[in-house]
Amino acid sequence: MTSPTSAEPMSTLRRRTSAKWRTYPEDVLPMFVAEMDYPLAPAIAAALHEAVDLGDTGYIVDRDERAARAFSEFAAARWGWTPDVRRMRTTTDVSVVIAEALRRLVRPGGGVIITPPVYPPFYDLIPEAGGSVVEVPLRDDGTAFSLDIDGIDRALEAGASGVLLCSPHNPVGLVHDRETLERLAAVVARHDGFVLADEIHAPLTHDGVAFTPYLSVSDEARSHGISAESGSKAFNLAGLKTAFFVTESDGMADLVRGLPDEVTYRTGQFGLIATREGFANGRDWLDGTIASLQANLDLLERELAEQLPAVRLRRPSAGFLAWLDMSALGWGDDPAVVARREARVALMSGPAFGRPGIGHARMNIACAPETITEAVRRLAAVRR
Repeated sequence: MTSPTSAEPMSTLRRRTSAKWRTYPEDVLPMFVAEMDYPLAPAIAAALHEAVDLGDTGYIVDRDERAARAFSEFAAARWGWTPDVRRMRTTTDVSVVIAEALRRLVRPGGGVIITPPVYPPFYDLIPEAGGSVVEVPLRDDGTAFSLDIDGIDRALEAGASGVLLCSPHNPVGLVHDRETLERLAAVVARHDGFVLADEIHAPLTHDGVAFTPYLSVSDEARSHGISAESGSKAFNLAGLKTAFFVTESDGMADLVRGLPDEVTYRTGQFGLIATREGFANGRDWLDGTIASLQANLDLLERELAEQLPAVRLRRPSAGFLAWLDMSALGWGDDPAVVARREARVALMSGPAFGRPGIGHARMNIACAPETITEAVRRLAAVRR
């Protein structure tokens, strides 16, 4: 049985200097940005310590494929998909994969479909790359979320160039099933479009749920797709700056190879080392982390039911982000403002994820169970 990963004590966490721990005063519980409170996987920590001891802090080697090979082997073991290392390329992070790929995929002003509520930087990355945002919100039947394939079809018919897919979906934790992705691929192929799939949360798919990589679903998907992959969320490496462009067709591989050399050379040396070790030797730690996240979700469900039954949580199937419907509390369009001001709990603003996020907030549950208990207690104590 996998041993759960334990969060660092608060006294240690408060010594960190990352955004999670320096954005707000110490009386605020930081549960907003997607950083985890767990220690690094031992294999990653050992490899980074060795690099520091060696002074191995120079430039990356362009053709060093060890990190890419580790990811490919991880994907084969976890998802039955073995991406071709020769068709992969590294850069700093998934946002750069998205922006640089879109620069080549979208004509000036061309529409790119996103599916709100969705990761807020998508709204900025598309115009940065010269495109325009086209919103096709997730379908919500009151019980579950899903992609609106018919809506995407209509948007492509109206002139959109392609789809920026969040898979698994941030913030709702939706893991798209294979049938849905096959339908998406067929629709996009019919319109001669593209799919750029952000799969950064995929390694954190929960037990009993099957993650399907977009590039594995069909020849059509492989022909028109690029995937953005990284260990930054799975192993808490966001500050070390490494992500992958992954392609599975000659056309998309040529597009990625045509990017400026500096796109690759900006990759972090420590990021490459940590990514390689995480995917190759951090799998037991990852399993323990997923076990802790699932236990924390169980706890959050219980605490909300007992103390804040008006707040609705639909359990995510991947990742460490809980999407909270707080609209029944009467805290306005952006309940994170009230949560931070009145309860001293920092949540991520729901409206930042698009109009469907009105009345919602996102909570990071990659923390100690006591932090979740205290956060709900504080929120429940607010009287409006």
